[in-house]
Amino acid sequence: MAKRVHEVWKGSNKFFLGGRLIFGPDARSLLVTLMLIIVPVIIFCVFVVRHLRHEFSPYNAGYTILVITIIFTIYVLALLLLTSSRDPGIVPRNSHPPEEEFRYDTSASMEVGGRQTPSLQFPRTKEVMVNGIPVRVKYCDTCMLYRPPRCSHCSICNNCVEHFDHHCPWVGQCIGLRNYRYFFCFVASATLLCIYVFAISAFYIKIQMDDHQSTVWKAMKESPVSVILMAYCFISLWFVGGLTGFHLYLISTNQTTYENFRYRADNRINVYDRGCLNNFLEVFCTKVKPSKNNFRAFVQEEAQRSTFPATREAEDTDDRRMKVEDDMDIGGDLLKISQRHNIEDIEAGIRGRGSDVPHHNSSEVDSALGSDRRGPSVQPDTLHSSWGRSSGGWEIATEVVGTNSNVTEIKSSSIPKEACQ
Repeated sequence: MAKRVHEVWKGSNKFFLGGRLIFGPDARSLLVTLMLIIVPVIIFCVFVVRHLRHEFSPYNAGYTILVITIIFTIYVLALLLLTSSRDPGIVPRNSHPPEEEFRYDTSASMEVGGRQTPSLQFPRTKEVMVNGIPVRVKYCDTCMLYRPPRCSHCSICNNCVEHFDHHCPWVGQCIGLRNYRYFFCFVASATLLCIYVFAISAFYIKIQMDDHQSTVWKAMKESPVSVILMAYCFISLWFVGGLTGFHLYLISTNQTTYENFRYRADNRINVYDRGCLNNFLEVFCTKVKPSKNNFRAFVQEEAQRSTFPATREAEDTDDRRMKVEDDMDIGGDLLKISQRHNIEDIEAGIRGRGSDVPHHNSSEVDSALGSDRRGPSVQPDTLHSSWGRSSGGWEIATEVVGTNSNVTEIKSSSIPKEACQ
């Protein structure tokens, strides 16, 4: 059965609802963010807003505070879901490197089987034109593609993301081209929600002071939950409020967090800056580009491709096999020549001792040597190479000489008595 894209996805993402929702590998941190929003809001509604329902009884304005709180919270949670559960702008990875970028570097060649073979090289960078200015883009070894401008590879999600801003652990997702708008709106809305809860809690303490004609400290003792909520919102404002201000600066200058931190000291010309107004319009008033990935589509198996490097490798393998066979033939010829020369030397030595050896033994040796020339074979592992010496030849090991003498003795013992007579 054919599998879907999200089932064989090579990134570190997590999918839900059959690939309809995509999260980062740290999606569990999203639960912490949800708790940090929902729990304080519930406490706020139960211990503060509930007591304000009848403070504006002629117009039932107290219920308006509750309605605004619920709607505002739902809006923040929806922005959080849009930020963390959608494709941030993942560039589909290639199944093979781009062949049009192949080049063979003969200077960095490798010696294979005694031959110089040029190594396959990829240019690590190349230049593209952005607003009439050349911009250098890098090659990604993991995704096997040249990253588009302002694209970077996220080491957490293991994907190349267009207009990569950063990977946010609080939302469990990369922030990129397709979800940056929702991320900024989420952070800004969370900031406004903190200000709203802080203001209403302070207003409730003020009402406690007026009703009981007491001081601030006594009113705070009457409603300790309001004090806790105010402290919580004040601390949260340092994070979400500071983040909102920082991203307002980035949007006005058309930068990403990644570019700001990495190229801050380079004094580069920002080729993407189109002016403050146009930069804001680009983020908030342009259509969100469709995803380049269809995670619910069925995987289409790619036919086996025969590339030039594979053909070259096959040719090198055949050449190495032919060379080994040629070397074996040459070794066999040298073995035969060495065996013949050494046996002739042995025969000459025996004949040189004619006074010590009986006549019939000489003939027996001749017959034995003649049969040795035809019969016994010497194993290749008994040869000792003498390459590097002045003679440059091959020598027969002493074991071979012993073997030939044994064969001679056996042959002589088998000669009939009539031949001796």
